[in-house]
Amino acid sequence: MNDAKHTRRVPSAGIAGAFAVPARLLRLPGRGTPSGRLATALLGSLALALALTAPASASFGLSDVEVSFTDEEGSPVTQAGAHPFEMTTSFEVNSKEVEEGGESIQVVDGQLRDLDVDLPAGFAGNPTAVPTCDTVTFLDVNESCPDSTVLGTLTASLAGGLGIIVETTVPVYNLAPAPGVAQKQGFIIQEVPVTLNATVNPRPPHNVHASLSNTSQVLEVFSSELTLWGNPAAKAHDPLRGSCLDEDGTSTGDNCEAGIEVKPFITLPRSCQGPLRTEFTATSWWSGDPLHPGPSVSFATGAPSPAMGGCASLGFAPSISAEPSTRAAQSPTGLEFSLEVPNPGLSDPGAEAANSDIEKTVVTLPEGMTINPSQAEGLEACSEAQLARESADSAPGEGCPEASKIGSIEVETPLLERRLLTGDLFVAKPYENPFGSLIAVYVTVREPELGIFVSQPLEVSPDSKGRLTTTAEDMPQLPFSDFRLRFREGARAPLISPPGCGTFDTKAVLYPWSGTPPVESTSSFQIVSGPNNSPCPSGAAPFHPGFEAGTLNNAAGRYSPFDMRITRGDGEQDLTKFSAILPPGVVGKIAGVAKCPDAAIALAASRKGPHGGQEELDHPSCPAASQIGATTAGAGVGSQLTYVPGKLYLAGPYNGDPLSVVSITPAVAGPFDAGTVVVRIALTLNPVTGVVEADGAASDAIPHILKGIPLNLRDLRVHVDRPEFTLNATSCKEEQARATLFGGGTVLAPTADTPVSLSSRYQAAGCASLGFEPRLGIKLKGGTKRGAHPALKAVVTPRKGDANFSRAVVTLPRSAFLDQAHIRTICTRVQFAAGAGNGSQCPKGAVYGHARAWSPLLDQPLSGPVFLRSSNHNLPDMVVALHGLVDIELSARIDSVKGGIRSTFTGIPDAPVSRFILNMQGGKKGLIVNSRHLCRKPARNRAKANLLGQNGRFSRSKPRVIATACQKRRKAKRSSHARVSGVARASKAG
Repeated sequence: MNDAKHTRRVPSAGIAGAFAVPARLLRLPGRGTPSGRLATALLGSLALALALTAPASASFGLSDVEVSFTDEEGSPVTQAGAHPFEMTTSFEVNSKEVEEGGESIQVVDGQLRDLDVDLPAGFAGNPTAVPTCDTVTFLDVNESCPDSTVLGTLTASLAGGLGIIVETTVPVYNLAPAPGVAQKQGFIIQEVPVTLNATVNPRPPHNVHASLSNTSQVLEVFSSELTLWGNPAAKAHDPLRGSCLDEDGTSTGDNCEAGIEVKPFITLPRSCQGPLRTEFTATSWWSGDPLHPGPSVSFATGAPSPAMGGCASLGFAPSISAEPSTRAAQSPTGLEFSLEVPNPGLSDPGAEAANSDIEKTVVTLPEGMTINPSQAEGLEACSEAQLARESADSAPGEGCPEASKIGSIEVETPLLERRLLTGDLFVAKPYENPFGSLIAVYVTVREPELGIFVSQPLEVSPDSKGRLTTTAEDMPQLPFSDFRLRFREGARAPLISPPGCGTFDTKAVLYPWSGTPPVESTSSFQIVSGPNNSPCPSGAAPFHPGFEAGTLNNAAGRYSPFDMRITRGDGEQDLTKFSAILPPGVVGKIAGVAKCPDAAIALAASRKGPHGGQEELDHPSCPAASQIGATTAGAGVGSQLTYVPGKLYLAGPYNGDPLSVVSITPAVAGPFDAGTVVVRIALTLNPVTGVVEADGAASDAIPHILKGIPLNLRDLRVHVDRPEFTLNATSCKEEQARATLFGGGTVLAPTADTPVSLSSRYQAAGCASLGFEPRLGIKLKGGTKRGAHPALKAVVTPRKGDANFSRAVVTLPRSAFLDQAHIRTICTRVQFAAGAGNGSQCPKGAVYGHARAWSPLLDQPLSGPVFLRSSNHNLPDMVVALHGLVDIELSARIDSVKGGIRSTFTGIPDAPVSRFILNMQGGKKGLIVNSRHLCRKPARNRAKANLLGQNGRFSRSKPRVIATACQKRRKAKRSSHARVSGVARASKAG
């Protein structure tokens, strides 16, 4: 058989092709004689096995493993990126001598079955350097693969007949690869076809991996030497090309031209970091004694090669381009990013060296181009374990979830003509990625037909203003000419375009594997309109927020959830804080509601770690008994926002106000956890109107940005839905909920707070169905004679479920005059409002009484002094200053009607009161003086009460003013009369 005729072709292959793979199997000098007969080899192997005597201890493995790159003179080639004349890989299979018939013969310690070879990172081959030979032709004994498909030669030493070792040299062909294989090499030795598959290692460093599997047991290999040509079609290889090898494996002396264009097949690494190393793993069919073979074993070793040099001379000229999918400002946008890496030396056989590959990229997007919170809705993340399940032929979702995909990849390489590699961009699982960062992505590139799969993690780092910098390090040393990344477009695109019009630059710093200085590249794009094709924004950003508020069920005097909503448009200033005033009569029932402790609020605020938001979800900081409602925050740009729920709790005093509510929001959206956001809002009650106010000046600011992600808060909803907490007004007068919303510019251009006052209509319904029948009792305690100064006690008892008071006019009987001589001190209005207000700095001499009020809204009653305060009238006003959890001021005008004292309370807060007691001093401090003896004709001592409910109903009555001393005197007289009558009856009976 003519070995030169057994020509076979290897599959066309992947991104790193040219796979110098050892298959030379131990050659013993002087012992080999040529043979081409398969039967001879088979019989020889059997005879040898049967004739063996017990061998010495065996150890399967490889020895004398070498990998070299040489020029045409055989000298080593160490220029990085060069195309060597030849690459030679050789090894021997461990063997030993055994005695047979008094003669020593050589046997292997185990027959080679599989061989895996991992070439140095950066080693590249071009499987299209020569045509491929189809498998049918390769296997046809009557055909031979064309000379144009030859890649090199293989010289092997095999066991021949009767223990003779046979050495032979055969051509190595570029074969058409099977699916999932990047390149396939083949040769026929001793009439046995052998193929070697090569592809790209799917795991870093994504080097070339070649494998020889299930080698025929007919071939007992001693040694192998595989020589691959750097430029296979070069004329220098013509004497050894295919048909120019005779059946002895020697050149016929002819020149067998390839007849094709010369292209480099091998390109050496473009990095000069340390010596190269090729790793070998061999597995045997058996081990030890051929007559009593042991089990299959594996053996691993490595072959060093000299380090590459000359990296300083390597070219490196990459450039970038970046273009958003929209030209509108502050809008959801995709991004097409391209990285071009020209490398003419990779395909030029005459070039001294190819250009360097990219080792590291640092790409910084323009300021204002930030992450879009809208993308988080429905987004998932890919874990490292899921990424490990990605492969060249994995189905969508088999590795990374489809919902974690945010873009697509296209890669072109000059090593694979007319073939486009595609892939995906996945969001990496926050904090559980190679960087331990909140934001990272995985780039994956695949070509199922060639079995190529490459992945690369990218770290995404936002700065304090949200500007994004993406870094890729230790990039695969695989040559490519164009890398294109396309972020998805649409309402949930992952990016937001810059907030203004103009030209914006994307900047990149690109580092080569050669170690030479990095290259900087800039790409510019323009924004030409405002959001939604509005005019370009100019000057300070506008601020036109929306505000809505009201109860869900507006039935007067009934409990109902209360909702408030604040919105703003794209391109407007960020919302920083707000003040809100509830409609008059809309109040909250604090009684029975626990308060979230300050320590619990501090705990929530401290949850800023990688899983801080989830910790708050799993273990809420505030007690459930303090929750009064919920919040929903909508963040992002465009028509689709990401909504994040939170909880609303009642809390204690804050920044000088008596109460507060605290919004605690676990900032968990999609796969992202940005910790826990705590915003505490101070609450107070207007003491005059009784209106609930959210005090923006004393409240926390709403954050603009969390962990480098601008929130772009667009929609804030507050839902106070604790059962029997929010009570409607009992007045059906049209009112307003009011708010002052503050804009603070943007993250890029913060400004002083810009206030905007807004209102939302509110009106209770069904007020006519409410009753209004309060009871009023008045008693005088003390002297009853004319000129005496009795103390006064008035008790008001409203009926449960009735409308609340709006106005009260009470006129005492003519028997009660105001003794102006007893008006000692009057509190001025300035004094009354000074300090903490509500009379806190009035002089003690201005106190003329005391009052207490009970409300179903509060756990404890309110109480406080009664002052005389200066007024614009002839007489001072009487002011009831109630203190407690909240302060209330009740002011009455004092005047005289037909000689009687009249007190007129107006502007009474629309709030429920279950009982009210007013005590006015008597005696030397009393303001009331009797105009006659109170015990004479006491039925004439009647007051007049004209009371008005918030629903417009009147209650008119003439309650008796009871002098308690007269009652005691009458009781004493009746008791005395009863005793006298009893004595008389007893005497008469006697």
